[in-house]
Amino acid sequence: EGKRYYKPIRYPHIPLSINDIYVVTTSADRLDLLANRFYNDVKLWWIISIANRDIIRRDSYALKPGIEIRIPQNVREILRDYEKIN
Repeated sequence: EGKRYYKPIRYPHIPLSINDIYVVTTSADRLDLLANRFYNDVKLWWIISIANRDIIRRDSYALKPGIEIRIPQNVREILRDYEKIN
């Protein structure tokens, strides 16, 4: 009937890991640019966002300068968990 239905996207829990990298943001940092730098894929910005829920605003790529954020390194596991729940 021409109607589209969208399923809400669910994101996996991203546990702390000894391999995580911590960076202090600068005024030039954005989620997509950090994802490109650390994962070589701008589309994975959501991993950084979800890992830093209490620090990063969910409605913007922009980051406040001077905050320490976690960059998870277990990307394969995170993507596998993402696929399982969606």
